[in-house]
Amino acid sequence: MHIGMIGGIGPAATVAYYQRLVAAFRDLGKPLDLTIVNAHVNTLVANAEAGRKQQQAEVYAGLLARLKATGADFGTITSLGGHFCFTETEAISPLPLVSAIAPMDACFAAAGIRTIGLLGARQVTGSQLFGQLTQTQILAPDNLDAVHSNYLETALTAKCTEDQRMLFFREGQKMIDRGADAILLGGSDLGLAFDGHDPGFPVVDGVDVHVQHLVKLATETA
Repeated sequence: MHIGMIGGIGPAATVAYYQRLVAAFRDLGKPLDLTIVNAHVNTLVANAEAGRKQQQAEVYAGLLARLKATGADFGTITSLGGHFCFTETEAISPLPLVSAIAPMDACFAAAGIRTIGLLGARQVTGSQLFGQLTQTQILAPDNLDAVHSNYLETALTAKCTEDQRMLFFREGQKMIDRGADAILLGGSDLGLAFDGHDPGFPVVDGVDVHVQHLVKLATETA
């Protein structure tokens, strides 16, 4: 099946999705049929901060219409924070819309993770992943405002400073100390902080979970 992806939110996350999808399909020995449209991360951030769900859903719907025109069989959003208007987008989407969050419940259960700590934007952590997890208890960072602001800066600049990395690591460890079994990178750009580094606690990369789900959908129904 042809995967339609809304990317650009942010650019580093889009590159990570592309690289991992290419690698997964290469390992399977199957061709990857993928189209990516570029959303504007600043527009998303402004709408998310203001709670303008319907306005962002309409932006997504336009992008999904472009994906449909290319032959995509379904669409997906490469940002967990971008799921703040998932319900509103699904209602007007011209394509079936695949959630990046819904597959996580089964993933956590299979790994024996009962409590997950969340790192990412305020919309993700404060909303408990928009209520899309039903089997897993969720913890938010103690210093949610600092995690939020530093994550947004990381996503917008596609860079992570050492101070920002240490902040994410400290807040992750605090959630482990409070009873989390693992930490979910609930921001698609957090790979900039974690890839190639050992934070000293178990980490689940939300991009990996989403990519595995997309591969399964695209290959099992091809």
